Amino acid sequence: MRIALPLADGKLAMHFGHCEQFALVDVNPDEKKILRREDVVPPPHEPGLLPRWLAERGATMIISGGMGQRAQQLFAERGIRVIVGAPAEIPEDIVFGYLYGTLVSGVNYCDH
Repeated sequence: MRIALPLADGKLAMHFGHCEQFALVDVNPDEKKILRREDVVPPPHEPGLLPRWLAERGATMIISGGMGQRAQQLFAERGIRVIVGAPAEIPEDIVFGYLYGTLVSGVNYCDH
């Protein structure tokens, strides 16, 4: 499983479309282990581009602070699960929270 997390200043960005980079984290959900992390710089933001770009990089889930409804729909069309409302923490803490069922997702920090 590959989880994509949008980053700003090394922590989860509150809006995925305006992040500095993405952490692509490969995990083994059965063993609850992080296998690998790769940080990549996304192309310039254009509506609809990031779901395709992340799918091409093997992402199967995205965890974000906020994401618009249209973007969530585009990710779903590509078979990528979306979790929004995650806190602005470092990627490993968020991923372990997801793996252990302790990730608290709250308000979608995007209003469009």
